[in-house]
Amino acid sequence: MDKKRIWEAVRPYVMILPAMTGIVLFVLYPVAYLIKLSFYKYNLMNKDKSKFIGTDNYTQIFSREDFYTALLNTVVYTIGVVVLTLVLSLIIAVWLNKRKRFNAIVQAGIFTPHIISIVSVALVWMWLMEPNHGLLNFLLKTFGLPGSTWLQNSSTAMISIIIVSVWQNIGYYTLIIVAALQSIPPSIYEAAALDNASKFQVFRKITLPLISPQLFFILIIMTIGSFKVFDTVKIMTGGGPNGATTTLVYYIYEFRTNSIGYASATGVVLMAIIALLTVVYFRVLSKKVHYQ
Repeated sequence: MDKKRIWEAVRPYVMILPAMTGIVLFVLYPVAYLIKLSFYKYNLMNKDKSKFIGTDNYTQIFSREDFYTALLNTVVYTIGVVVLTLVLSLIIAVWLNKRKRFNAIVQAGIFTPHIISIVSVALVWMWLMEPNHGLLNFLLKTFGLPGSTWLQNSSTAMISIIIVSVWQNIGYYTLIIVAALQSIPPSIYEAAALDNASKFQVFRKITLPLISPQLFFILIIMTIGSFKVFDTVKIMTGGGPNGATTTLVYYIYEFRTNSIGYASATGVVLMAIIALLTVVYFRVLSKKVHYQ
């Protein structure tokens, strides 16, 4: 076999080698090391004192009430963010679907929060939600409504975090749906008009099926991202008040120094939950996705 044939045979593997090296070093190895740490009582100051304890960390996780509180908070946050973002993005995208100069300006405007640092976004919203001098309470009192303590109240803190996350991400997902809507051939809508189909029938029978791949993508990405939320919680509430906004990632963060083995085991559980949800999505919802 000459050199040219040898090169043709190995070229695909050479081309993907840099990407595979990155995946092994920055994805597979950290995951494997995380799983290893989850079976140890790890001493950060002296590795020689670290000892193998088997599944004790996992047993401890499922026997602690604060873990279930963090899990419930994460589920509530994920459902709130995913549902509100998906519905509002779809509504706004349908409104912005027409190719007009004003719509282009609006699209640029609603996308801006997505490219702003979450630190800046969180600080601005903390000012807006300040109980005594915040703009939101000022507006509520202007209309004769009682003010809210927003981030300082256990019953409203999670809702406040959800509002901030939806506000920041809604522009990005709106643009994805707008692009999907504009890729639908006009001839399909013309055929529906000839059949005297109502707007609701057109939306349900034509528009939704044709943009279902994009909606499915958004659902997967938002679910994974919501389960990994940390920065918004860390900046705005620190997991409080009374653990009302402590999510799983923030829960792991709290054990980062004094119990690394337990934190690693919680990370493995979180990874397993996300993997399970992804599999369920693909098994249940992928059958309803219509690819052109």
